[in-house]
Amino acid sequence: MSTEEPGTARVSDDDRPVDRSDDGRSVLPQQTVDDTDRGWGEHFGGNDDWLLEQRPPHWG
Repeated sequence: MSTEEPGTARVSDDDRPVDRSDDGRSVLPQQTVDDTDRGWGEHFGGNDDWLLEQRPPHWG
């Protein structure tokens, strides 16, 4: 016994309209916490100056 009303056609999932205005960006973050410097235990900010000071003399 069918629960559909007479004269209505069944719509497959492929034919249903989908609202993509949100795009899921508010649901899933772009980057996880453990994929950041903080997640790896790194300090905020760079240490470029220290690295340049530690260059071997033959690097010029």
